[in-house]
Amino acid sequence: MSFAVLALMLCVFCLGTAEVALSGILPEVAADLSVSIPSAGLLVTAYAVGVAVFGPLVTLGTLKVSSRKLMLGLMGVFLVGNALSAFAANYELLVGARLLTALSHGTFVAMAGFVAAGMAPPGKEASAIANISLGFNLANVLGVPLTTMIGQAFGWRMTFAAITLAAVLATGLVAWQVPRKDVRGGSTELAAGGVKAETRVLLRPVVLGTVLVTVLAQGSVFAVSTYISPLLRFVADYPASSVSLLLLVFGAGSVCGNFLGGRVTDRSTSVGVFGSLGVLTVMLVVFWGFLPVSPAVPVVLFLFGAAGFAIIPALQTRILRLSAAAPILALSANVSAFNLGNGFGAWMGGTVIELQWGVRNVLLVAGAITLVALSLAWLIDRLSRTSGSAPVAHRTAESELSVGEAG
Repeated sequence: MSFAVLALMLCVFCLGTAEVALSGILPEVAADLSVSIPSAGLLVTAYAVGVAVFGPLVTLGTLKVSSRKLMLGLMGVFLVGNALSAFAANYELLVGARLLTALSHGTFVAMAGFVAAGMAPPGKEASAIANISLGFNLANVLGVPLTTMIGQAFGWRMTFAAITLAAVLATGLVAWQVPRKDVRGGSTELAAGGVKAETRVLLRPVVLGTVLVTVLAQGSVFAVSTYISPLLRFVADYPASSVSLLLLVFGAGSVCGNFLGGRVTDRSTSVGVFGSLGVLTVMLVVFWGFLPVSPAVPVVLFLFGAAGFAIIPALQTRILRLSAAAPILALSANVSAFNLGNGFGAWMGGTVIELQWGVRNVLLVAGAITLVALSLAWLIDRLSRTSGSAPVAHRTAESELSVGEAG
């Protein structure tokens, strides 16, 4: 991993940590701002909705801005939003600060993946995207536990202060390491395709269909991960003290899956997409079948985490290659799709429980949704091949990146 990609990954780590850090300190936030815990939980929802809505809009509004300048500007907005969160005097101001912070998320992640893929050697674009999405893995494995400890020890406002400090360092690295000119000979400035070109590419059936696959696949993962604690405690009969350790196992699996998903997708986009979705479907059913046999749960949980996070570089690379002529809006829409999938998954899992089908059957329903996603991905692959729009490799500077200084 180059220092430039490392800098971008660290920014994504900060973004991912900011998105979910509140989940570990909800009681502290609720008590300090005199609101209920469910109301405090809406602060997480507000961020996710903000990412889903603002991502494509910000992307469309900034197509003429060079990628390096845009990423630095977006991180500046992120820094301001987090600083305001730390000083928010009431609940309403904190909601506003969270929405401001979310403004930068979708476009930055899409741009970081695009720039990382552009700097990668030919055939290594998926691994570059996996390096970027590793930031989200580390946010869950390291960022959330660390910020939770900080918030519980020094107050929830220090959680946002810590994220702000980390983001300052990451932004400085981007300014220092991300080149004005791409290492493959082009500028990191966007191609001047404009709004029409980006919108036309996004609205192609194969691209929109892949975005829907992302919503369904991410929804199935999040349906289970949202209710993983009751699954482990009340179905697998693990004590509460073991849940954090098992979540580390899940996190380790997610890191491995992200890495493996990138490597496999480098070799074949179709194998990366079908393989990750197929393994995810199988692991959800296996997870359901093994419960409540506790000794098998750690292994299955690791494999579930691996399959669930292998889909991220696979689907982002799929979008990149289907929309190679004008990929930025499509990539941003796919980032929004992951966030929509989070909301859909949480709702789906909650609905299964409310219908009294049992927490265990969340796994089975999630497996069925993943099977639908796999079937849709197969249909899209057939359509793309018959229509002559099969995925292509990430193109060179002449076709995707305009020539000139991006500074």
